[in-house]
Amino acid sequence: MAIRFAILTVSDRSFHGQREDKAGPALVEAVRDQGWQVVDQGVVPDDFAAIRAVLEAWSDREDVDIILTTGGTGFAPRDITPEATRSVIEREAPGLAEAMRAASLRITPHAMLSRAVAGIRGRTLIVNLPGSPKAAVENFAVIVPVLPHAVQLLREAPDAEQGHAHHGPDHAR
Repeated sequence: MAIRFAILTVSDRSFHGQREDKAGPALVEAVRDQGWQVVDQGVVPDDFAAIRAVLEAWSDREDVDIILTTGGTGFAPRDITPEATRSVIEREAPGLAEAMRAASLRITPHAMLSRAVAGIRGRTLIVNLPGSPKAAVENFAVIVPVLPHAVQLLREAPDAEQGHAHHGPDHAR
């Protein structure tokens, strides 16, 4: 399935040219390694209005299935990516953020400090990832297995429900 991504780096320093954006390009490579497409990419400062404007514009496009953000998910006062994301999503997708935190906890206790969120606006999934290139790619890898099915469901593909294999109690169905 062809999945179309947009990748947004949230970083004051990268936006102002004080530090090279390495996380955005690392995610572009990770997405392309899956055989998927990156249709847009950008860098914004840690600014609520700037983050919100890009997330709204990209999620309202017909050619973007998933927006990945990198950066701004920690405890620093300017880390406001989760708040900006919550302001544009219509429904949260907490399982994705929970899975990423759980997997990251096996690598570092600092995973407990992640405030990343995931959610849906229209037919677009938005997922916050850490700002470190290594952590961003590791977290992306955690959710890769469910992304094709998530996009099928968002697109309301007729065969989307056939992808449900029964693996136990009907709790999540």
